[in-house]
Amino acid sequence: MINSLFPHPAPLCLLLAGGQSRRMGGGDKNLMPLGGVPLLSRVIERAVPAGVPVIINANGDADRFATFGPPVVADVIEGFAGPLAGVLTGLETAATHHGDVTHVVSLATDAPFLPRDLVLQLYNALADGVDIAQVRSNGRRHPVFAIWPVALAPALRQALVEDGLRKIDDFTSKHKCAIVDFEGEPDPFTNVNTPEDFAQAEAVIAG
Repeated sequence: MINSLFPHPAPLCLLLAGGQSRRMGGGDKNLMPLGGVPLLSRVIERAVPAGVPVIINANGDADRFATFGPPVVADVIEGFAGPLAGVLTGLETAATHHGDVTHVVSLATDAPFLPRDLVLQLYNALADGVDIAQVRSNGRRHPVFAIWPVALAPALRQALVEDGLRKIDDFTSKHKCAIVDFEGEPDPFTNVNTPEDFAQAEAVIAG
């Protein structure tokens, strides 16, 4: 099934679910209920368009994500190398298993108020000379929410494995990167990192 919003091929949506959630005491915060619904379900419902290919990037026991549907793919490099390792996993998975896909959209899974047109807006930001597009809301960039060309996989692998690079900004600074602006209250890219964040998000949903 092809989503009619996108010319063929649609991008692959990469759900980055491998964070260590230290400020929540560890574990998978994206599996915690928010307003009675797992946080990951809220991200999928709001931001993943129907009909696009989706994978969950997470290490450890994949069965804990079985009820959500998308296949779970562990990091393709060893050690916890942060979100860039997840992006590389998405790019290499697309190249191997989704040969017609040219781009991957990376989505953090701890943001319950994402714009419903996020993936489409990122997709539409691609233009001649643009390699990557990422979001900014209320003046602040959120580089983990971005669209990446599959063709960058070899360069990203070299940066991670050979150069030891870990920060998204250090990689994107070497490429032409467009910015897609969003506004809203609460900030659409509000992420929940602490019990206090969860309480505030619960209040927004309940209100």
